[in-house]
Amino acid sequence: MAKQTPLFDAHIDAGAKMVDFGGWDMPINYGSQLAEHQQVREDAGMFDVSHMTIVDIQGAEATEYLRYLLANDVAKLATPGKALYSAMLNEQAGVLDDLIVYKMVDGYRTVVNCATREKDLAWMQQQCAGFAVEIIERDDLSMLAVQGPQAIEKATVALGKIHGPVANQLNPFQGLASEDWFIARTGYTGEDGLEIILPATAVVAFWARLLDAEIKPCGLGARDTLRLEAGMNLYGNDMTELTHPLESAMAWTIAWTPEDREFIGRAALTEIKAKQAYGKLVGLVLEQRGVMRTHQKVHLSEDGPAIGELTSGTFSPTLQQSIAMARVTGTIKDSCFIEIRGKMLPVKIVKLPFVRNGKKQFD
Repeated sequence: MAKQTPLFDAHIDAGAKMVDFGGWDMPINYGSQLAEHQQVREDAGMFDVSHMTIVDIQGAEATEYLRYLLANDVAKLATPGKALYSAMLNEQAGVLDDLIVYKMVDGYRTVVNCATREKDLAWMQQQCAGFAVEIIERDDLSMLAVQGPQAIEKATVALGKIHGPVANQLNPFQGLASEDWFIARTGYTGEDGLEIILPATAVVAFWARLLDAEIKPCGLGARDTLRLEAGMNLYGNDMTELTHPLESAMAWTIAWTPEDREFIGRAALTEIKAKQAYGKLVGLVLEQRGVMRTHQKVHLSEDGPAIGELTSGTFSPTLQQSIAMARVTGTIKDSCFIEIRGKMLPVKIVKLPFVRNGKKQFD
């Protein structure tokens, strides 16, 4: 039986279609994935992300531990509230997971993916040896994402007099504690908004207050189209432990300096970088009818061999055409071909993201 978040009954009451996602019963939509997508792009929508794994890192050597564990450098987080996006690599530089880490007054808070929970926690514990740290899974907490151009204004009403002022003072990619709640101006839709971590015992009542503030629930289907329009990687599709950050559009998350900082995967990454023989993620747009899907093959010419495959593909509700990300090898410039149902269709290569703040980002 799949796990359920504290909001399971609320999802059913809202008419959700539930699916198994990483061992959890989660809403795929509440009747219309398209309407939920547009709700986030134009107004404000909320997602139950309580299935994700919240982990606190505490102890005298928490900073040094995370500087060793992660490819990005938490030493950049100068003050409590600052947030950092990073990959967690294995020794071969494969991406075990991607995560956000927040600097807290008493240590750090990370949020990792649900499907990789057991693997992540085991790896984090395994790397603890020699460090004075404590890894604490916070399964007593729940998490909601409120996203969209009206998200902060509407969520502030629901957050009330105690937590609302905290939400209003946040800068992008910053999170602050508010009593036993934690409110961050982060998210995965490409829109502005908040991620709110709160006691699991309080989440059902807060969900109701968000509904009262006219913030509509949205499911995993809308999440997928929103994040792909924003050009954001999805773990398991665009990055896996068999791919490294340099071929997964994550080079910007690697902190190479200071050069004497050892982190897991650094030696392998250094060797890979020196050889310059790896693929890259590109954005693709199909300008005729059809929908690109994961694992379809990419060809440089109509009758040439495959040079890669799609890692994510869907129909973009905002752009009204199919978009995809693909990992390819070799030199590729303005166009290529995708094999769809036995036909070779021309596609345009564009710079990511496809959409930012609801606006098309390519010609």
